[in-house]
Parts: sequence; C-alpha cells; structure tokens
Amino acid sequence: MKILATLAVFLLSVAFTLRPSEMYVFASGQAVPENLSEWGFFAGKLADQKPIDGVLPYRLNTPLFSDYAEKLRFVKLPAGQAVPYNPDDVLAFPVGTVLIKTFYFPTDFRDATKGRRLVETRLLVHETNGWKALEYVWNTDQTDAVLEVAGEQTEVAYLDGEGNAHRQTYVMPNLNQCKGCHNRSEKLMPIGPSARQLNGKLAYASGPENQLTHWQKHGLLTNLPALTDRPKTPVWNDATTGTLDTRARAWLDINCAHCHRPDGPASTSGLNLRYNETNPTAWGILKTPVAAGRGSGGRQYDITPGKPDESILVYRLESTDPGIMMPEVARKVTHREGVTLVREWIRGLKAE
Repeated sequence: MKILATLAVFLLSVAFTLRPSEMYVFASGQAVPENLSEWGFFAGKLADQKPIDGVLPYRLNTPLFSDYAEKLRFVKLPAGQAVPYNPDDVLAFPVGTVLIKTFYFPTDFRDATKGRRLVETRLLVHETNGWKALEYVWNTDQTDAVLEVAGEQTEVAYLDGEGNAHRQTYVMPNLNQCKGCHNRSEKLMPIGPSARQLNGKLAYASGPENQLTHWQKHGLLTNLPALTDRPKTPVWNDATTGTLDTRARAWLDINCAHCHRPDGPASTSGLNLRYNETNPTAWGILKTPVAAGRGSGGRQYDITPGKPDESILVYRLESTDPGIMMPEVARKVTHREGVTLVREWIRGLKAE
C-alpha cells in the first residue's frame, strides 16, 4: 500500500509539472502545439482572426447557442482533398481536416466597432483514428490562446442588442466534456457543418457567394447538385427564411439533436429532434417521458400541443438547474429568444 501511495503522489506531481502539450499528443506521438499561434492558421495579429490561404471561413444558418457567445468558424482541409456532398448529415471531412471555432463576446452587440473579447478557440482535428478535440484559452492581452486540458471559466460582460447590460460566468469545457455533445455512437464527431447548414451566403474577400458554390469552385466540395436541389436550413430568427415550424425545428436540431437522435447519447429518451424527422411523436408531441422525476417538472408530456407551460421540453430549456436543464452541458444561461421561438411553435401545434 505504501508503494502504491508513493507512486500515486509521484504521478500526480508529474501531471502538475508537465505542460498540457507534453501530456496530450496526437496519434502519431507528436506533441500538440501549446499555443494557438503555433498552428499558423492566421496571418498578422492573431486576435484579428484573418485566415491564411487554405484556411476557409464558414458560417452556419442556425448555429448552436453557447451562452450568447458569437463564433468565428474556419476549416482547413488537407492539400488536394475535397469533401463529398451529402444532403442529410454532417459532411464527411477527410483525415487531416481541422475545424476551428473561436468564441467571443462583442463589447456591444449593437456596434461591432466597440471591440470584442476572444475567450476560447476550439479545434477538432481529424486523425487516422478519429476526431480529437483541443481547447485553447485566450490570454487577457488577447495576443494568443494556450492549450488547456482541464477547462476554464471567466467572467464576461457585454451589452445585448437592446442595450441591456449583462455579466455572467462563461465556462469552457475540459477535453473530456467535449464528447458530451460531439458524441455519435460513442465516437467524437463534428456537429454543425452540414450541407444544409452551409447553404447560405458568406461575404468572402471576392464578394458574397453561396458557401457550397464557393467550396466547389475552389475544389473543396464534389458532387454538388444545382442550387434549387440543395436542402437549406432556415435561419432560426429570420422569418423570411422559413416558417415558424421549420425555424423552431432548425433550432431544436442544432441545439438538441446531437444527443436526441437514434445514434446519440440520449437515444434511450425516445426523442429524435433531427430536422428531417417526420414523426411528431419522436419530436415529443403527446409523448410521455421514459424517465420522469424532477426533470419533468410534474408535466405529463414532452410536448403538449398548444400549451408550452405544460410541456417538459420548455421546462427543461428554461431551467438553469444542472439537474433539470437541457442541454445538460455547454450552457449556464437560458437562450431567451430561442425558448420564445419554441414556445410560439408549441402554442401553434394542434393535437391530432
């Protein structure tokens, strides 16, 4: 027992002595860069997030809510390789791909010229044995971001779109928590970049262009159908892009369906909140929960048509109690506007 205790103390001391980059390596055995700048994704001042040639910016029509953080997204494909078009799911990126996502808070959501604070940059690296998640936390000087294995939290302050002041704790995940959302059949997988999410315009240096068309022109996407034949995710908060039903379903898809799908970690719930699911019972309409308890809030159905206040879905989306709220991770505050959209959708549903 004494030998085991001594060994445990030694291993613990080593863990605190080693830098994260020495503890965390790629499948090849190569150490992970300790600083984001070492990857060489960006030119000039790192905080400006100006990608070099070969690093392509992208945006999602309806992104995942992350406690009101805004995001800058980029993808780097291995030289000479492309992604096959897939209308139904996240694109099958080749080995060697890196997905880059920087989270930031504008000082004032009404005026971008007032500056922003970068808080973290997450990487998904596609290795031969699967995807690897990496977390880089930005320093206070905004000159670089440092690899962090154990997660981090910080206080953020900003003015929202109506000029209201907010101050909140923003939590950055540890590397084990990443799989809580990026989990597909117990494998780490990307969530957002599907063809239908990318089917929208982005302002490139050469001018605004449909992202899928741009990718094809630059040899990054193959087998792309005509524009009229490409499915498109509506923008959740833009009524000109879809109906109340399609926009609410799009919001639930990106925020909930990475778990609530047949091959997701919440498959046992019986809910399938994917955008292309057509069975209303699978959405939760007049469906009793598999496991009730405190998470049901005393409500009978996941969704009670016409009655959002009697729907478990709304109860859990509004809650910030760790034992009740959904999603369970990557959220500390309620997405007020998103819940309002879901409430309106449920209010308009009719029982069959």
